[in-house]
Amino acid sequence: MVGPALRGGVRGAVIQLAELADPTTLPIAIERGEGLVVGQIAAAGHPVLMVEPAAFKAARPRWGSAGAKSDRGDAFMLADYARTDGHRLRRVEPVAQATRELTALTRARTALVEARTAASNQLWAILSEHWPGAAVVFQKLTSQVALAFLSDYPTPQSAALLGEGRMRQFCRRHAYRGGKSAAELVSRLRAAPSNDDPIAPPVLAAIVRGSVAQIRVLNAEVSHLDRDIEKALAAHPKAALLQTLPRVASVSLAQLIAEIGPLLERCDNPEQVAAICGAAPVTRAAGKSRTVGFRYAANKPARVAITGFADNSRHSSAWAADSYRRARARGARHPHAVRILARGWLRVIWACWISETNYDAARHRGEQLLTGRT
Repeated sequence: MVGPALRGGVRGAVIQLAELADPTTLPIAIERGEGLVVGQIAAAGHPVLMVEPAAFKAARPRWGSAGAKSDRGDAFMLADYARTDGHRLRRVEPVAQATRELTALTRARTALVEARTAASNQLWAILSEHWPGAAVVFQKLTSQVALAFLSDYPTPQSAALLGEGRMRQFCRRHAYRGGKSAAELVSRLRAAPSNDDPIAPPVLAAIVRGSVAQIRVLNAEVSHLDRDIEKALAAHPKAALLQTLPRVASVSLAQLIAEIGPLLERCDNPEQVAAICGAAPVTRAAGKSRTVGFRYAANKPARVAITGFADNSRHSSAWAADSYRRARARGARHPHAVRILARGWLRVIWACWISETNYDAARHRGEQLLTGRT
């Protein structure tokens, strides 16, 4: 959080720097790539150089081995680091307003989904101990039909007289589309084990209804954000380039544009993007020793966006399915094979983004070779 005092301090600093020289000739090194402070510095005209905290920490022994640390000392070391290694540092470019808004929406949705998952896990823990049948009768606890069932039958006692006929009426009333008959759902309910020492029914009912209410609120807010994301996508100038990718729904497309788009703008080639996204491995070679390992230092939201899309794409794209299959045949585990496929998709997305060309499977050479199109 940046308070008024700090905002004034940044403004005062850029004013003083402007008195020394043209801001465009005074690069500023900082250990972050976004935020209010970065925006103020960039708005003043200074080139902003992003210093990776891990790389800067590894370079600290240049300025002494005592381990002393202070804000003034860090400022000097960052300035000196930019002087000597500025050609290696990534320049932070302003992100388009439409992309910033899409990023805020998708990250807010991710936070709500994580909160819903946590609430669902808590509800599952309560049910598995005190009302196991309700935990297994429907596939997803967050579905509307499962929440409606728990509202009507929050305890085993309330469902004691629930038979096939009432279950059929319940499913019809709540438009159940799970494909299971009323008899099978009742069988699941009755086959679940029971707790020999349960908590009092009023207590269990209060806990279940509170959890159900919380999940319903989160479901509603996620749905609201989904609609807002669709509106933001419709207004985004780059959305048309990628909306024909295989199995890319609105949320997945929004994540690609919000998290991958800025990287495509600031990187020189798709391999750099793959490295930042964690889709490219880390190779370590010394003498006759050579190892290839997982890239832990990566942009986590970008990695989630590209790997999630890649995993879905293999169910609709012949080229993606073949790339995944060949990776598994070489011995790669599922997450590794998905990252290999994600790296390939980043090359395709890069070509579409840079050339301003909409993705077309008919022009994708790998897809053509596998489907017989010429």
